[in-house]
Amino acid sequence: MLFLEIRKKLTSFELNVQLKAKNEIVILFGPSGSGKTTILNCIAGLATPDSGTITLNNIPLFKSKKECVPIQKRNIGYLFQDYALFPHMTVKRNIYYGAREQEFVHQLVQVLEIGHLMEKYPRQISGGEKQRVALARALATKPQLLLLDEPFSALDQHIRQECQDELLRLHQTWNIPVIMVTHDYQEAQKMADRIYKINKGQVSEEIKSNFSQ
Repeated sequence: MLFLEIRKKLTSFELNVQLKAKNEIVILFGPSGSGKTTILNCIAGLATPDSGTITLNNIPLFKSKKECVPIQKRNIGYLFQDYALFPHMTVKRNIYYGAREQEFVHQLVQVLEIGHLMEKYPRQISGGEKQRVALARALATKPQLLLLDEPFSALDQHIRQECQDELLRLHQTWNIPVIMVTHDYQEAQKMADRIYKINKGQVSEEIKSNFSQ
């Protein structure tokens, strides 16, 4: 379980949020520039709150600027909006980068149906294929939490729906908390067990959803 209660001064407003996530898909929904990605970055350790607490499975990740677990020790998977695949590495090397167990990676490759891509480079595969590869890489470390920053925004509607269904299926298999950012409310309704509406750094509304399949 993730619990977060943080404050962080940003350029136009102060981020001041409290949220929690069990083994469920939690959506951060709101307009661009409302602080959603900053929340993910604080959880991942890429940004540091000014004050507050972040705990994952009762282990403190952040209690103060002096009590802050380094990024590499947080055991969190992060799928960036642009996927951030290493262009000079093959798909296979991208996925195995930081992986813990070869058999588990082999299982991921089968589930995501990307075995035929393993010797290709990111420039040689489609957007939907990149999304699946990036998701495999994020899960290959066996994270205790998965963060997704608008992972489907660059895909066309058909591929986006396929990838949404893929994530829902994977979440049933690997039952860990997932925090996903989107500004598409239809997507939020489809994916979420819980939706936090974020506006100018604050949670304006929390919705428990029954839309996830």
